[in-house]
Amino acid sequence: MEAAHITALQSKHSGIEERLRAELSRPHPDEATVALLKRQKLKLKDAMAHH
Repeated sequence: MEAAHITALQSKHSGIEERLRAELSRPHPDEATVALLKRQKLKLKDAMAHH
C-alpha cells in the first residue's frame, strides 16, 4: 500500500511540474500561479521524502 501512495505522490508531482512548465512558457506567466504550483510541488516532495 505504501508503494502505491508514493507512486500517487510522484504522479501528482509530475502533473504539477507539467503545469508549472506550461505556465512559465507563457509570454506573461502569472506569478501567483507559479508560486502556488511551486509550493504544492515542494509539499509533495517533502511528503515523498518522509516515506
